[in-house]
Amino acid sequence: MIRVAVAGLGKMGISHLSIFNAHPLLKVTAVCDPTGYILDVLNKYTGIPVYPDFDVMLKDAELDAVVIATPSRFHGPMVEAALNRGLHVFCEKPFCLDPAEAKRLADLAETKGLVNQVGYHYRFVGAFQEVKRLLDAGAIGPVSHVLAEAYGPVVLKPKGSTWRTQRSEGGGCLYDYAAHPINLLNWYFGAANTVSGSVLGKIFSRDTDDEVISTLHFGEGITAQVSVNWSDESYRKMSTKITIWGANGRITADRQECQAYLRKAPANLEGYKDGWNVHYTTDVTDEVWFYLRGEEYSAQVDHFAQCMAAKRTATESSFASAAQTDDILTMIRLDAERGPAALEGRPPAKAAAPKRFSLFGGKA
Repeated sequence: MIRVAVAGLGKMGISHLSIFNAHPLLKVTAVCDPTGYILDVLNKYTGIPVYPDFDVMLKDAELDAVVIATPSRFHGPMVEAALNRGLHVFCEKPFCLDPAEAKRLADLAETKGLVNQVGYHYRFVGAFQEVKRLLDAGAIGPVSHVLAEAYGPVVLKPKGSTWRTQRSEGGGCLYDYAAHPINLLNWYFGAANTVSGSVLGKIFSRDTDDEVISTLHFGEGITAQVSVNWSDESYRKMSTKITIWGANGRITADRQECQAYLRKAPANLEGYKDGWNVHYTTDVTDEVWFYLRGEEYSAQVDHFAQCMAAKRTATESSFASAAQTDDILTMIRLDAERGPAALEGRPPAKAAAPKRFSLFGGKA
């Protein structure tokens, strides 16, 4: 039995506590949170040892792994402390607000040979996995452009700040919402080279962004437009969608289904024909042993558990892959802070080429 601790007992932490403790290979043997009444209730009704201090828990509890579901700014120090004690780590997204810290921790986990994973659960949604299969098979030919979207009703009126809506604590809409579709882009196309035309707009929040617009530039001429808004009341909950155009057709996917229009279906691609094809998530999702919030949440936990059991450090959503996403989030933030180039009174007869920003190389 793999002994696991859960640090941070907010919405995601409580969910992870339930899922991890239900897995046949795992047992939650400690929890950590600074809120006393939450610890009292959990200890009373579950008997799980509770700790208000993370370092004390790492020192006193017998553990093999830790789940970190705290506010984003605490991720880095807590991940490092766990790795230095030889523990496997599952960390909620975004991984780190500082991309240099993310890269350093990814290297540390690799050096120590520890299983590491970040909670980008969309990689475990059947419809988005089907997109990956289609792209790897070259189903739509060379890709030219992508539209990556995420909308939802998080901040719908001016109100006091929470840790999620403070850039220094949670990173705002950019890190909390846009990170998901951008991470899918990394999964499909690797790291972006540059970004341009970035806008971080405020709608209701005082301290951070509520909407994100940016263009990502990948290799082989691929561009991706990112459009994200967490102040959209027309959605009941977060909705993420990817649309990909290629020379041989188009792929569109969300949580519910994967649609593919193929001018000519590859002969070796089972289950597809010329023209329109629809595969529902229920058709392409493996059954899970425990359902909470969605199969993908259990599937990512099972992946982490199986990797620990097999001592396989190369997870589907590793620290290294999450560090790529952290790089792009920082590139977008810096590009938006710089703002568009001024025309300086000159007539806009000829549109200037957009300036691009590369995180480690300045202007591209």
